Amino acid sequence: MATPGSLPEVLTNCRFYLELKLDGGDRPADAYFMECRGFKTTQEVVEVCEVTAQKWGQAKHGNVVRTKVPGNVKVNNIVLKRGMTQSMTVWNWFKAVQQGKWAEQRRNGSLSIYDQDGNMQARFEFFGAFPTSYTLADVNSAGNDIEIEEMELACEEFVRSQ
Repeated sequence: MATPGSLPEVLTNCRFYLELKLDGGDRPADAYFMECRGFKTTQEVVEVCEVTAQKWGQAKHGNVVRTKVPGNVKVNNIVLKRGMTQSMTVWNWFKAVQQGKWAEQRRNGSLSIYDQDGNMQARFEFFGAFPTSYTLADVNSAGNDIEIEEMELACEEFVRSQ
């Protein structure tokens, strides 16, 4: 039986934020997001097929052997959501990419997850990201919902750094 404190704390998803820092900015962070999805990386599988010289029974041909080897790594797009703010930073970033300046607009960022005491326990970093879409939630003057903006980022890579 485990003693108290010997098992690692299970991290809940209610204590995290995604911090986006754009290169050249003078702020600690350019945007904070409260919801994200799409943090997924996969390793493609390449199947190599070869025929051996070994013959089986009465067969006149060799044996077909299939071997699976790792292929390219693929990173999904990341979708970020937050309550809309007065800041134009995210919109201006998206606009610069639309105007054909995507190569200069590639940015890095990180997702940090905290334990119940507020200590960082996990950190995922993404690299070479640029926005591919920007969505504003439907507006209803009779409602009292917070206005939500959503941005999708194409990323070259993401890694767990802590």
